[in-house]
Amino acid sequence: MYHHIKKLMYAVSVGTPDARFGNMLLEQFGGANGELAAAMQYSIQGLNCADLKLKDLLMDIGTEELSHLEIVGTLARMHLEPMKKKRDPAEVDPLIAIAGGCGAALCNSVGEPWTAKYIAITGELDVDLRSNIAAEARAKIVYERLIGFCDDPGTKDALQFLMTREITHMKAFAAALESLGNNPFSIGKIPPTAGLVDEYFNDSTGIGDEGESDAIGPWNDGGSWKMVSSSAAPKVDNV
Repeated sequence: MYHHIKKLMYAVSVGTPDARFGNMLLEQFGGANGELAAAMQYSIQGLNCADLKLKDLLMDIGTEELSHLEIVGTLARMHLEPMKKKRDPAEVDPLIAIAGGCGAALCNSVGEPWTAKYIAITGELDVDLRSNIAAEARAKIVYERLIGFCDDPGTKDALQFLMTREITHMKAFAAALESLGNNPFSIGKIPPTAGLVDEYFNDSTGIGDEGESDAIGPWNDGGSWKMVSSSAAPKVDNV
């Protein structure tokens, strides 16, 4: 059951509206990494979750994302307000100005409509929690970039709050993933093929002026790793 309280989760104020920035904000309203996508992803995962403790986590955060959507939508509406009165701001996004009423809309910053294709749900808790951690990380970066493009102190303050909550959610999802007690690479029920799973295919090669030197790191060296040369690599005669 949902209940709307007529109060923003975090109060917002806009000193100087900027229609161009309002258009940018739509990326976090109806974009691939936005709050609507997050709210739907976590809520549907929660509805499908048989583990009551993790269902509670998913529904809590999914509901908070709806509150974030309200904050972003309010900020966008306030910044898009000049579109209602002058043509120059309206030309920033004619679709929003003419068809959208100069307010928040279910689209991203270039007018593409929101789609359920943005949502990642597999029904496997460990896989979905990893998707959620990645989703929060992407949203954090979007907020960081929005803050960098913003000159209005009140707007930046609200965006800082939203950006911080992305990290909070990452921490919660990471703790939930750890609580499952699974081996990090034990995904699903069918085990990987022994031996093959530890082979690193060196498929990006170059010689001299034809490319860069191969890199060695913990992703292909040490432990159980075995480096396998690419069968497509050019053969070099020993001189």
